Amino acid sequence: MAQASARHILVEDEATCNDLKSKIAAGEDFAVLAQQHSKCPSGSNGGDLGSFGPGQMVPEFDRVVFSAPVDEVQGPVKTQFGYHLLEVTQRTD
Repeated sequence: MAQASARHILVEDEATCNDLKSKIAAGEDFAVLAQQHSKCPSGSNGGDLGSFGPGQMVPEFDRVVFSAPVDEVQGPVKTQFGYHLLEVTQRTD
């Protein structure tokens, strides 16, 4: 069964999400921005969500995590929790 490891930053609005994505593209550290801005408890760990399989996260999250290129920041991805930047750090299919 497929497994993935990912990290994310969860914020309340799309504008903040886009701003953080621009900062990452400009060279700022994903983990540091997660610690500073993420509403998710995983933010204190640089946004690291660990390893999980399909169906363990909300559907919008799963679609991105199990299809996006590894080590490329994706988003904003809207879920019931807010807006996410996602980065798949590892995946086995």
